[in-house]
Amino acid sequence: MAVAVAAGATGATKATHARRNAYIPEAGIRIGFPVMDRVRFWWAASRPFSFTASVVPVVVGTLLAGYHGEFTWWIALLALVGSVTIHAGTNFVNDFYDYKKGADSEDSLGPPGFIQRGLVAPRAVLSAGVLCFAAGSAIGIALVSVTSVELLWLGVVAVLAGFLYTGWPLHLAYLALGELTVFIFMGPVMVMGAYFVQTETWSMDAFIASLPIAFLVTAILQANNLRDIENDRRVGKRTLATLIGRRKANWEMYALLAGAYVTLVLGVAVGALPWPALIALVTAPAAAPIVRICAEGGNPKRLNLALMRSAQLHMRFGAVLALGLGVAVVLEAV
Repeated sequence: MAVAVAAGATGATKATHARRNAYIPEAGIRIGFPVMDRVRFWWAASRPFSFTASVVPVVVGTLLAGYHGEFTWWIALLALVGSVTIHAGTNFVNDFYDYKKGADSEDSLGPPGFIQRGLVAPRAVLSAGVLCFAAGSAIGIALVSVTSVELLWLGVVAVLAGFLYTGWPLHLAYLALGELTVFIFMGPVMVMGAYFVQTETWSMDAFIASLPIAFLVTAILQANNLRDIENDRRVGKRTLATLIGRRKANWEMYALLAGAYVTLVLGVAVGALPWPALIALVTAPAAAPIVRICAEGGNPKRLNLALMRSAQLHMRFGAVLALGLGVAVVLEAV
């Protein structure tokens, strides 16, 4: 890899030339000096396709607050931008440490990162992550200034979790704590945080409403870990899948998918969610192909499809749930 190899001046020159002239298909750009090309490059490197995982919980928490009669548009926008910025920082730090630990390489089953393709230096990716965390923290402080200092502690823990997910010194994703971290922080923490900045109250309703989202976002990670189980064992990365084995990990996947729909129904039954939220049940058939692919066995290429469909299910479920909440807001207003 051009950036990783520094064997003399000739190698360094070739690496620099490769970075300046490389074509990035997903960004639709050729790396050069123009500022907008560099902006598009770093946007693509942040893995924007993953941002639905941080957009969905903020939208759900905000709409639930709107259903309860509280909504300020610019606070909602700040919360959304802050959430995505922290997510981008987590992605950059994740790319850096996965590269350093050998979990992501040219032989990995997933799409190779920009470091692996020799398009950017590893330290630049780490620096981008730190800058994103700093920007997200600044947005968080702005939200604290217009709401309550109680939000500060949630923000501090969220930023630490984002960095320590793969970052030094804890590397949570390497200690079989990745699934729990994702469940908590991309479910209850985000939904309840988005609700709090609108209402300045911590709500059990928001917690219950977050559970379907938490189950589905964790299912995305579980699909990833099922696909990578052999590679993770090889590089010493411990996930729940590597610890309990593929068969039990498959059942964990099924439980996560079922948990989303069970908690949705229970949420409506106990009054935490309005009845139009049940429209999200229309996405349930999309879980069946994921179950079938996992049950087929351990073909990594097939499990790539399960990963993609898990991400799509999370996005579609979140979008339809948001639609149901939006309908409830309108019905409550008339």
